[in-house]
Amino acid sequence: MSSLLLSVKDAMVRYSEKPVFEGLEFNIHERSRIALVGKNGAGKSTLMNIITGVQELDDGERWENPGLTIGYLHQDIVPKDETVFDFIFEEIKDEERDLHAYKVDIVAEALELDVKAKMTNLSGGQVRRAGLARALVEEPDILLLDEPTNHLDLEAIEWLEDYLNAYRGTLLCISHDKTFLSNITNQVFWLDRGKLKVSPRGFKYFDEWSTDLLEQEERELKNRKQTVGLEVAWASRGVKARVKRNVRRLEQVKEMRAKLKADESSFRRATQKIKIEPIKNIDSHAKVVGEFYNVSKNFTDDERDITILNKFSMRIVRGDRIGILGKNGSGKTTFLKLLLGELEPDEGSVKTRKELEFSYFDQKRSDLDPTDTLKKTLSPGGGDYINVMGKQRHVCGYLKDFMFDPARAQDKVSQLSGGQKNRLMLAKILADPKSCLILDEPTNDLDMETLDMLEEILSHYPGTLIVVSHDRDFLDQTVTKILAFEGDGKIEAVIGGYSDYLEMKKEQAAEESPQEIAAVRPIEKHTAPVEKPKAPQNQTRKRLTYKLERELKLLPGKIERSEKEIATLSEQLSDVDFYTRDPDGFHEATKALSEEQVKLERYENRWLELEEMKTEIDA
Repeated sequence: MSSLLLSVKDAMVRYSEKPVFEGLEFNIHERSRIALVGKNGAGKSTLMNIITGVQELDDGERWENPGLTIGYLHQDIVPKDETVFDFIFEEIKDEERDLHAYKVDIVAEALELDVKAKMTNLSGGQVRRAGLARALVEEPDILLLDEPTNHLDLEAIEWLEDYLNAYRGTLLCISHDKTFLSNITNQVFWLDRGKLKVSPRGFKYFDEWSTDLLEQEERELKNRKQTVGLEVAWASRGVKARVKRNVRRLEQVKEMRAKLKADESSFRRATQKIKIEPIKNIDSHAKVVGEFYNVSKNFTDDERDITILNKFSMRIVRGDRIGILGKNGSGKTTFLKLLLGELEPDEGSVKTRKELEFSYFDQKRSDLDPTDTLKKTLSPGGGDYINVMGKQRHVCGYLKDFMFDPARAQDKVSQLSGGQKNRLMLAKILADPKSCLILDEPTNDLDMETLDMLEEILSHYPGTLIVVSHDRDFLDQTVTKILAFEGDGKIEAVIGGYSDYLEMKKEQAAEESPQEIAAVRPIEKHTAPVEKPKAPQNQTRKRLTYKLERELKLLPGKIERSEKEIATLSEQLSDVDFYTRDPDGFHEATKALSEEQVKLERYENRWLELEEMKTEIDA
């Protein structure tokens, strides 16, 4: 058993009448790699502050090993007038600086930081990377990381994974990047309705573990409901006032019933998902959406020519689902601006259909006015209703779909967190999505529930989808083609998701000699249409792609959950008094049952289709 570093017992923290935590207990040991997960507002930042000691306990005990050091990468860093180097070394004692100096160069180079630059001159993403560099160089006993992969490209994320896996201390990490958490953790702290639940295995197994806990809770609630029903039936037959034992039992029945209602409400909130109507068929009769023909684009930076595209040609057709990845500054945003007509190529031509309409999610959120209210953002012309995919919806009801409290409709956009601003941007775009949807880093600052919702929506989006992202799991779930911007105008095109791109890169490396690998052989420029696979035509895939294998693996679970949901809804609707008691609830349940039956049929058909594909390949 590894040594105990920090312990919290029977802790209470309250900001108002209702405590954030009550009876909170956890231990942190040496070499633990902990994923801290929970919905927005669950108390993740408060728990981090309890660990650092910044948050005082209203009750309970906090113990730490004498001499323990704790480092914390915060979400928000306010830059001061100092160099990056001085910022990184700010918390390190003068006598220890020589011991850490070599690490500054290693970390700064990996995170593409100029240590001589002024912090006040850095972009928001660069400030975040400087904060990460500082946390890593300090090498504390416990390292707390809050969304460390935000504003990092894939190469930097993979470097960070390797660095953290070799890190000798303990770490606790909040991140929306599921692949990142799966690769670096061996334990999970799950904050759920004010309680901390601990899994002894890493985030890779979180979905399975949390689903089991929720299903167990659902069974217990159902059993309690039956017990309370029997007690209520007894109470309804009347109680003789003179028998004190019966009076006490009646009071217990009332308490049991009230507690059951509260627990059922709590469970519904915990399992609540963001739900919006699926995107309907989008009118777009043109097969070719856009075309790049021999496009070249260069920029000059500090008197140095930077090649973004070099005689680049590709065709985007209706229904394409393209994921774009690459290092920061490699040309991803330039590619989007050329497609949107915001930039002109130096050479060649970019053509798009005249009637083509774009919905664009800009990672800089330039479409959001900080002075506008949430309501005005969704309904710029005023009024209480907006058009959501052809239907009139009340603004407050639509905000609720995206997990906003309707009472915040008059709040300013400037009052929202980064994740809330991204959710508001998604709500605005998805209300009336056009035939081509472009998302530039949509996953930054989003919680996992919103990510799951976005993946579900995009999986059924019938138009053309282009996504720029460094979230590997998100790319695997949403796209079928990858454009990898390698820098210096070099672009790789791969059929499949990120995992297929990674597999292709490994195959390329295996084919090279050690000398060629050391020399980092240049990648050939992509000049053919995206549809053409990279592999030679005489080679055929001998197995399903990673994306399809993963989809096939997950389908039985989806089918089982859908069948359970259908059974639950059918049981509700079989209650003859249901309609009389709750007409709205009855109609909602009827609609939900119909939708779930359609979903089950889709899952079953897809499973049969993939099994047939797999059988043909094996044959």
